Amino acid sequence: MNSPIGIFDSGIGGLTVANAIKDLLPMERIIYFGDTAHLPYGDKSPASIKAYSIRIADYLISKNCKIIVIACNSASSIAYESVKSHVGNTCPVVDVIRPVVNKVGKLKGVSKVGVIGTRATIRSGEYMKQLQAVNGNLEVASLTTPLLAPMIEEGFFNNKISKTIINSYLSKKKLSDIEVLILACTHYPLIMDEIKEYYNNDVKIINSADIVAKKVKDTLKRRLLQSKRKSGNHSFYISDYTLSFEKSTKLFFNGKIKLEELNLWP
Repeated sequence: MNSPIGIFDSGIGGLTVANAIKDLLPMERIIYFGDTAHLPYGDKSPASIKAYSIRIADYLISKNCKIIVIACNSASSIAYESVKSHVGNTCPVVDVIRPVVNKVGKLKGVSKVGVIGTRATIRSGEYMKQLQAVNGNLEVASLTTPLLAPMIEEGFFNNKISKTIINSYLSKKKLSDIEVLILACTHYPLIMDEIKEYYNNDVKIINSADIVAKKVKDTLKRRLLQSKRKSGNHSFYISDYTLSFEKSTKLFFNGKIKLEELNLWP
């Protein structure tokens, strides 16, 4: 019960999930690993993504985490089954795709869903496959948006540069007539306002963070949830220091963080 929740991503995007978990489960302690040395995962090979993910999972297990959250769509689409198999019965593993698919696939009156994400996520076809498994009548339009994650990592959002890039992607013919848009990258909630502005509230935008946080709570259930008080502070590790990561972490966690650089690949 007193063990931490382990979360990992290639960079700052997973902080949106960590923040949602912190808000929903304020008594829980979080250990977060951002693999900034290898970001973005979306441009890496499946073999590399699996290797990175398994190594990080091993580290989180060594820190006695009671659950592992893969807060990265690229890793979730490519490495979820590998991590789950590797971890075995040690602890449950939650990804960011399945909880979202279960919610979106059951929405009433929706015929076309858009999905934007990294090359690795879109090429994997996981969203299309799983959405159509839940609702075979659903049309799924998937679009790679490879510039968005690096742009966000470098702090380019809520400005003219980001607006131009976002509008260029969202105006693609493939996404015309969508009723729902899934942000299939945990970085993208950081540009949620700009995406909403483009659609002028005509499209329902799905942010996975709150959905995944609820899945974590449901998975842990009462016997593994911390009920009294948080046992220690949150811990944040990165494989390569970046100023944008430190700024984003302090923003989400009110400046009260201890950020450590840790290379798991000596």
